Amino acid sequence: MTYKHLKPLLLAASVTFALAACGKQEQAPKPAPALAASAPAAAATTASTAAQPVNVFDVSELDNSINACQDFNGFVNAKWIAANPIPNDRTRWGAFDQLADKSLNTQHDIVEDAAKNDAQAKPGSIEQKIGYLYQAGMDEDARNKLGYDPIKPKLDEIAALKTPADVAKFITDRFAEGDQQVFQFGSGADFKDAKNQIAFTNQNGLGLPTPDYYTDPKHADLRDAYKAYIAKSLELTGVAEADAKKQASDVLAFETQLAKSSFSPTEMRDLDNQYHFISLDAADKITPHFNWQDFFKAQGVTIDKGFSLSQPKFFAEFDKLLATAPISQWQAYLRFHAIDDASPYLSTAFQDNRFDFYGKTLSGQPEQKPLWKRVLLAVNDSMGEALGQLYVAKEFTPEAKQRAEELVTNVREALKEHIEQADWMSDATKQKALEKWNKFLPKIGYPDHWRSWDGLDIKPGDYYGDVMAAERFNYQWDIGHIGKPTDRTEWGMTPQTVNAYYDPSTNTINFPAAILQPPFFYANGDDAINYGGIGAVIGHESSHGFDDQGHQFDGDGNKADWWTKQDEAQFNARAAKLVDQFNHYTPLKDKPDVHVNGQLTLGENIADLGGMSVAYDALQNALKKNPAEAQEKIDGYTQDQRYFLSWARVWRNNIREKQAELYLNIDPHAPASLRAIAAPSNMPAFADAFQCKPTDPMVRSGDKQVKIW
Repeated sequence: MTYKHLKPLLLAASVTFALAACGKQEQAPKPAPALAASAPAAAATTASTAAQPVNVFDVSELDNSINACQDFNGFVNAKWIAANPIPNDRTRWGAFDQLADKSLNTQHDIVEDAAKNDAQAKPGSIEQKIGYLYQAGMDEDARNKLGYDPIKPKLDEIAALKTPADVAKFITDRFAEGDQQVFQFGSGADFKDAKNQIAFTNQNGLGLPTPDYYTDPKHADLRDAYKAYIAKSLELTGVAEADAKKQASDVLAFETQLAKSSFSPTEMRDLDNQYHFISLDAADKITPHFNWQDFFKAQGVTIDKGFSLSQPKFFAEFDKLLATAPISQWQAYLRFHAIDDASPYLSTAFQDNRFDFYGKTLSGQPEQKPLWKRVLLAVNDSMGEALGQLYVAKEFTPEAKQRAEELVTNVREALKEHIEQADWMSDATKQKALEKWNKFLPKIGYPDHWRSWDGLDIKPGDYYGDVMAAERFNYQWDIGHIGKPTDRTEWGMTPQTVNAYYDPSTNTINFPAAILQPPFFYANGDDAINYGGIGAVIGHESSHGFDDQGHQFDGDGNKADWWTKQDEAQFNARAAKLVDQFNHYTPLKDKPDVHVNGQLTLGENIADLGGMSVAYDALQNALKKNPAEAQEKIDGYTQDQRYFLSWARVWRNNIREKQAELYLNIDPHAPASLRAIAAPSNMPAFADAFQCKPTDPMVRSGDKQVKIW
C-alpha cells in the first residue's frame, strides 16, 4: 500500500476482520503491540451456559416489509440504518463504530484520570507518561501560540540542502529519528525463514490514496484539491502564495513519478511484490545514489546476508529522482511532507487545513472529531499497548478470557473437520493443512507479556516533542527486532481495538479484548447469536491461514509451496467464482458503473465464507449436545435463523459516498452491506433456514454457488 496515511497492507503484517481506517488522525491505533468498546467484555457460551438465554437480539429492529430471501441486509438492518444517521464528525456509522466510540469513552476516562493525577503518579510510569502526553495534546492554546515553531528546525534543514548527497543524508538521518521519508523501513519475519526477523523496505511517500489517483482522469478534481492543500500548507509556514503554488505543482509532479513505479493495492496482494531478498551490494546497484550500508549504519542495524528491498522498481525510481530531480523540487516535496506529517500536532490552523482535504474533500466528513478524540488517537498511536494495559485492567476479566478460549477451541475443531472433509483437496495436502492447523496459536484479549516503556521520555507541555519522542522510541523498538528470533507472543493490535487478525508469519489468530463483547459476544446469550457473531470472527481469522495468500505459508510461517498443483488449481477455480461474484456488485447508488474489486477483496471474502461455514458447523456441534435447545425458537426465530441474523447485524453500516468510493479503491474488505449477504447467499443452510426459493437473490445455486471450506 502506498498511501502514506494508511498502514501498509503487507500480508506479513496481518489480515484483519473489520473495515479499513482512513487518515492519520482518523485511523485506529498503529500495530506494534492496533481497529476499537467499553462495557465489560462478555464471554462466549457453550450449550451448558446458554440454558437461560436473554434477549440479546431485538427482533423489533427487523424490517418485515423486506423479504429476507430478497435482501437479507435490508431485512436485518434497514430500520436501524434509517434511524441512525452518520454523526457529522464521522464518515461512517455502524456496529463497529459504535463499539469504537464505547472503547474511546472508556479510554477517555483512563487518560483523563492519568492527566489529573500525573503529578501523583509514580515517576516514569505509563500512567504518568500517558497523562503528560494527553494533557499536552489538549492544551490547544499553547499549540496555537507556538504555531509552526516545533518544525522550524526541520524546515531549516531542508532549506539548506544543496546536492543529491545532501538529500540522501537528510533522508537517512530523519529515519534514524523515526521520521520516515519517501519509503518505509522496519522489521518483519523472513518469508523464507519465519523464525527470524529481517529488515524490510517498502514503497511509500504518496499523499493520495493509490497510484491511479495521480493519472486517472476521474480523479482530476481531487488532484487539483490536493495541490491546493499542499500550497495552503506551505503558506501557513510563511511561503509566499505564488511560490507556494509553484512548489505545490512540483510536489504533485514528483509524487506522480513515484506513483508510476508504485504497485496498486491489488498488486500488493501478490506476495512476490512484498518480498525481494537482496544483498547490500546488489541493493546499492539498484540505488547507486543511495548507499544502503550508510543507511543501516545510521539506524544502528547490522545486516548479515541481506534484507528485503521489497519493490525494486520503486527504489530504482527513487534513486533516479535523487539523481535527476532539481534540488528545489526535492525541497518542496520534503518541506510539504514535514508540514503534513506534523499538522495534527501543531496549531489549529494546521489541523483544520489538513482536515479540509483529508476529511471533507477526500472522505466527505462534514466536521472534525472533538479535540479529545483526536488527541486520544495520538495517544494510541504513540503508546497504544501501554494504554491497553490500563484498559484491560478496567474492562476485561480472566473469566471472559477463559470462556473466549473455549469458543475458539470449538470453532477451530470445526475448521479441522472442514479440512478433513474437503472434496477438492488431496490426502497429501490435507495432511500438510492439518499440520498447519495444529500449529495455530490463538491469542485472546491481550499479550501475556506487556511491552516495556522504559526509555521513553515524555515531558509535560511538549506535545509535538512528545509525539516525536514516541515515534523515535517505537521505531527503535521495531528495528531492534532485526536479526533476532520472531516472537509469536507479540501482538499487532492493541487490546482496546474492535477488530481481530491473522498473522501468517507467526500462524497466530488474535482477538483483542474490545471485540469480545456485544454484539459479537454475550455471556448469557444463546449459542446461535454467539456463533453468528464472535464465532464467525474466529472462523474468519482461522480461514485466513488457507486463503489465496495464507495457503502460501506453512505452519511455521514460511512462504512454501505445500499444495499439489492439482489442489491449487481446484482452489483457484473456486476462488475465481468468488472474484466474479464480487466483481458484479455495484454498491454506490449514484455510481452504478463503479464495481467492487473482487481480486482486491478476495482474501477477506474467502475468510468470510469460510468463517461462516465453519462457525455454522461449530454451532451444530454445540446444539447436538442439547437437542432441546436445537429445536427451541426464541422470539419466533430458530437457532439457524438467529445465527444468520447475528452475522448480518454485525455489518449494519451507514457510510458517506465519498468514503465508500475511497474504500473501494484501497480497502481489501468488501463494503459492509455486501458482507452481510455474500457469504450467506452461498450457504444452503441459509436458504433452508429462511425457506428461500432457488430463484431468490439470496440463493446462489448450481455453478454460481461458491464453496471452499
